[in-house]
Amino acid sequence: MNIGQAIQLARSKRKLSQAGLAKRAGISVSYLSLLERGRRDPPLSTIRRIAAALVMPVEVLFFLGAEDGELGQLNRDLAGQLAITALELLNGPLPEQAELSL
Repeated sequence: MNIGQAIQLARSKRKLSQAGLAKRAGISVSYLSLLERGRRDPPLSTIRRIAAALVMPVEVLFFLGAEDGELGQLNRDLAGQLAITALELLNGPLPEQAELSL
C-alpha cells in the first residue's frame, strides 16, 4: 500500500498545495510531506481527515494507493480503468462550498 503516493496524486488533481491540504486536514505541512514521501504510516483517523479534506471517499484513496497484488482477484485492466475514472472525478479544484465531514 502506497497511501502517500495516493494522497499526493489526489492533492495534485484537486489543485491543492501541501499547505492547503494540511490546513484543511488539520495536520502540519511537514507531516503531510513525510506521508507523501512514504516516510510515515498514518493512522486511519488521519487518512480519514485527509480524504475528507480532499472531498473524496477514503475507500477511493485506499484504492489509488493499492499496489500490484493488493486488490485480490480484481482484473488488472479493470483496476486500471477504475483508477482512471476515479482520477477523472478528482480533476479540478475543490467545490467552493465543500464541507468537511470529519
